[in-house]
Amino acid sequence: MEKSFYYSVNWSEISYLKEVLDALEVPYVIEQPSDRLVLAPGEVAIVFPDMHVRVYNHIRELFDGHGRAYPK
Repeated sequence: MEKSFYYSVNWSEISYLKEVLDALEVPYVIEQPSDRLVLAPGEVAIVFPDMHVRVYNHIRELFDGHGRAYPK
C-alpha cells in the first residue's frame, strides 16, 4: 500500500475507528510514532492510500477534518 495521508488519534479511539473502517471496507494501516512519523505521546496514526473522493469524504467526516500528508 502506498501511504498517502494519515490521522493521528489516541489509543483509546482505535477500537471504534477500526470497526467503522472495516465496515466501510476502507484500506488502512495503524502506525506508531517513528523518526519519520512524529506523533504526540499516546497517539498512533491511521494511514490511508490515495482513494476516490467519495470514500475520502466518508473518512473526512469520520475524523472531522482533512488528513495530513504522509511524510515522504
